[in-house]
Amino acid sequence: MTSSTAAPAARTSARFTARFATDGEVENWDEHVTANPNGGNLLQSAAFAAVKRNFGWDVRHLVLEPAGAAATAPGEAGADEARPSYNLVLEKSFPLLGRFWYLIKGPDVAGVEDVPAALEAIGEFTRRERLNVFAVKIEPDIVDSEQARAVLSGAGLVKTFNLQPNDSTALLDISEEPNKVLRSLHSRGRNAVRRAEREGVQVEVAEPTEENYRAMHALMTGTLSAKSRSGTQVRSFEYYRQFWTEFTRRGQGRLYFVHENGRPSVGAFVITYGRKATYKDGGSLQKRSQYGDSHLVQWQAINDAKQAGCTEYDFCGTPPAEKLKDTSHPFHGLGLFKTSFTKTVTDFVGCWDYVVDPVRYRVWTAVGEKAARQLYTRRTGQQFY
Repeated sequence: MTSSTAAPAARTSARFTARFATDGEVENWDEHVTANPNGGNLLQSAAFAAVKRNFGWDVRHLVLEPAGAAATAPGEAGADEARPSYNLVLEKSFPLLGRFWYLIKGPDVAGVEDVPAALEAIGEFTRRERLNVFAVKIEPDIVDSEQARAVLSGAGLVKTFNLQPNDSTALLDISEEPNKVLRSLHSRGRNAVRRAEREGVQVEVAEPTEENYRAMHALMTGTLSAKSRSGTQVRSFEYYRQFWTEFTRRGQGRLYFVHENGRPSVGAFVITYGRKATYKDGGSLQKRSQYGDSHLVQWQAINDAKQAGCTEYDFCGTPPAEKLKDTSHPFHGLGLFKTSFTKTVTDFVGCWDYVVDPVRYRVWTAVGEKAARQLYTRRTGQQFY
């Protein structure tokens, strides 16, 4: 689906109240997030919160509750609109400016019409509790369209640069039985999977060891250097070691390898969270002899995700739909591989800023954000966001 897709008819927006989650809700965080109106996102998970807490962010757990809505069981009419929304908030504090909130992949609401009301509730909550928040960055998983952008800009939100790789991505419906899913693949991907199976390529689920994590990080680094022309660098090994560990120990992440000549030649880390599986990280040697090996890794991961109850597979990052054939785009090569499974590219609305304090926000956009990012990277060697 692209941004040119016709938008559905608008519905009446919900009203919300905002609060912090209780200790009991935080203890069962993933259960609540995966029951969100849009099913949650791995970047709202308890595992990801643990990672970001160790890399420069304070973590808040925010609940948006439909105001005056009666409890509604899943599947009933109006269930999504009446369902509470559990959102991970990443927070940084800055001298003189105050607190900056990043609702990563949130707010998770039933539709774009609900975003302004959700943000009004957040603004009222931060003022009432004197939290000193001057701006809230959002990036809801809402498909991009002229209508969606009009709702957000009409509510006074400011469009900013996108942060996550899957703000444009290839999504595959995996709800059907395996043979139907295989037949639904783009012919390039389907033929590659079948040839790899015929030629005996072996995919293994690798143990979550230091050695395997280092091998995976090396594959990622080599692939990004060869296929991305954006200048983007892979995050540090320490970051990924904790990231992979947090998800694997919760039973939400798996590391896959294909070996060639006794060493890993293709690697993938896939996360199952709620109803969606995500090909979060991947890499491969650039000179390999086993045809279709990287495709077979994905096919194995897709089938494992189906066994785990997932109905959608996110290949996590492509060029935007309108630039998919642009050979100069820095992610053109990665996009070619991912769209060999599905031709469909989905563009989400990306990042927008909700301004709580206009004066402090102007300072932030003029000099604060750039300075904060430079200082943090210089001090830690890590990415700010």
